Amino acid sequence: MDTIQKKLDKVKERFSDEAFLNNRGLGNEVGIHVFSYSPSEEIVVRNFINHLIENMKSYNFKIHEYDLYEMFLEICEEKQVIDKIPTMEDKKGKDFLLINLQKFATPEAFISKIKIQDLQKGKDILLLTGIGKVYPFMRSHSILNKIQNQIINVPIVLFYPGVYTGNELELFGKIRDENYYRAFSLI
Repeated sequence: MDTIQKKLDKVKERFSDEAFLNNRGLGNEVGIHVFSYSPSEEIVVRNFINHLIENMKSYNFKIHEYDLYEMFLEICEEKQVIDKIPTMEDKKGKDFLLINLQKFATPEAFISKIKIQDLQKGKDILLLTGIGKVYPFMRSHSILNKIQNQIINVPIVLFYPGVYTGNELELFGKIRDENYYRAFSLI
């Protein structure tokens, strides 16, 4: 079995590939990819992404990272509820909180924060990170189902702390998500 560092080296190779950057060779499928890893490797993966972003000038691609948890916090701030969340959870419970936050923290709200106009085919890669931190407020299959119709010109890579079998997502290797068939394993 490959170590996480060997897998991450393959990610960098894949990101540099012209066919990958241009979404070629996917049989007219949307260029959505999942890089799954053990949750225990989260810090290594974050450091890798930070390193990629810091050294982008030396690559033939540009990374656009969107941390779903950070986006969630922005959405809550815009709705002026961020300071009310702890009290709401204490008084009404976590189920009430989840239902009410999901009313406005929708996949569409997340996607609206992505600067789609800045993404250039053949040059840019959209990274979605933070899915483990934003759970259960946003689920991976929900964001992927919506984004596949919005962003079709650049590869989208979900960094996923769990297991992706090619049709099933299992966050942290324990929490089963709805099936998602349109993504490819990145490596």
